[in-house]
Amino acid sequence: MNNEDLVGRILKSVFFKTATKKAGKYAGTGLAVLELLREALIKAKDIAKNENKGIGQVLAERITTLSRMVKAYATGQYRIIPWATILKVIAGLIYFISPIDLIPDFLPLVGLSDDLALVMWLFTSLKTDIDNFIAWEKGELITE
Repeated sequence: MNNEDLVGRILKSVFFKTATKKAGKYAGTGLAVLELLREALIKAKDIAKNENKGIGQVLAERITTLSRMVKAYATGQYRIIPWATILKVIAGLIYFISPIDLIPDFLPLVGLSDDLALVMWLFTSLKTDIDNFIAWEKGELITE
């Protein structure tokens, strides 16, 4: 199964649809978002430490970037991002932290493949928004 097929299956899955429904509720409360970010970062760092080092490191870096972006939005520091982008990222993070999803995380070797595919899809589909955020962090994008 190629990456596009896997992402398509993830996006159509009951697991991602449930995560998408929860995203709006998370986005409405700052504490829930911050707790979600904390859980996602812990899981990403754990994967980087205990799983395939290369893939785990890429996953941890991408989750960290997404978490910084959502945190900056939630705290009001960075608001020049579409609401739909924030909801997609939050839904992706909810899916990521869930141990039971399209391919359960406890399955050796393949358990994280859906998480990795979804995070890579987020980075591809939200490239402009993520690039703008990174430029803002570096002081290269003026928001006022």
